[in-house]
Amino acid sequence: MGRICTTLWISLLLMLNGIVFLQAAEKPIRIGATVSQEGKYLQPSAMIRKGYELWADQVNKRGGLLGRRVELVFYDDKSREDLAGSLYERLLTKDRVDLVLSPYGTPLTIAASDVTERHKVVMLGSAAAGEKIWERGYQYVFGVYAPAGRYFIGFLDLMARNGLESVGIIFENSPFNRSIEKGVREWAARFGLVVAFCRGFDDPAGEFPVLLNQVMEKKVDGLVFSGYPPECYRFIQMMKEADYRPEAFAITIVPVQTDFREKVGPFAEGVFGPSQWEPDERIPFPGTTQFIRDFKSFSGKMPTYHAGSAYSSCQILEKAVLHAGSIDHQKIRDFVSNLDTATVIGRFKVDHTGRQIGHNPILIQWQDGKKEIVYPAKMSTSPPKFGP
Repeated sequence: MGRICTTLWISLLLMLNGIVFLQAAEKPIRIGATVSQEGKYLQPSAMIRKGYELWADQVNKRGGLLGRRVELVFYDDKSREDLAGSLYERLLTKDRVDLVLSPYGTPLTIAASDVTERHKVVMLGSAAAGEKIWERGYQYVFGVYAPAGRYFIGFLDLMARNGLESVGIIFENSPFNRSIEKGVREWAARFGLVVAFCRGFDDPAGEFPVLLNQVMEKKVDGLVFSGYPPECYRFIQMMKEADYRPEAFAITIVPVQTDFREKVGPFAEGVFGPSQWEPDERIPFPGTTQFIRDFKSFSGKMPTYHAGSAYSSCQILEKAVLHAGSIDHQKIRDFVSNLDTATVIGRFKVDHTGRQIGHNPILIQWQDGKKEIVYPAKMSTSPPKFGP
């Protein structure tokens, strides 16, 4: 009788252990991030979120990651740095997510990565290009974008090639936009262009009228404006009211948005903008065509480079986890730091600081009511056009 009871107990324990094992195996992999559902980062952040969600939907349809369903956990950071930092702390200590994805923009990524670095959790900065991120000596944050200092190389190169001689720079005093300003000055010098005007701003409402008058007086051939969407649209509106347009005008972020022409009207014609990638099926990166179709079907919209980079960061994270065979952030970090691969937006390769060195930005211009790629030449869909 004792032997029978012992056998039953052993069988029961084995069965209970099997149940616990199955429950553990079925436990989802939770991936946390913040998104900006209000504030200055609202528009690009919406694209970032859709890129994340498309990847999660696809990986779950393939059977999950490491055989486990992926579950995304989002919080609204309201475009605030302080909130982003505290929310990533919550994701890691209270929600106890397994992995993280990045927020939109350099300021929020700096705040978020301060937290993830302390916890030794890998973060792929899918939507940040400010140089400050890579100057802190961190080991767990990696860039997907080409750095901000390289954004306007194409614009400046084309200006020089077409006989334009001077450029003005107006930029927001924030990490990303200061990196833009520094890069424009450095590359303008390389191309033999004179930086005839260079000013930063902190208060758009109070400073824009003065800055606009000053740059108009300088009569620059080309103008670079670097800011986030609300400031970009405000400055464009003032340019329209002043009937001001230099021979070449380039601006960050907003020209890549699909509704740019709708928002600014005929002024969009001829505007240049830096991009990390464009939804053109002629772009020769693996998976680009399918991603464009999948994203449009999933979201009802054409993707911008923000969506493409978000999806690409998920692709890289997936590769790293599969290579590690577990959620081991040291192994994931080592894999990503040595990775040289192609994603839907192009090459991914980082240096020892985590800065992206494999990917290069492209330049678009609005022509005849639509975006065209005008730089580099090997990816061009149309030659650039100059003139007010």
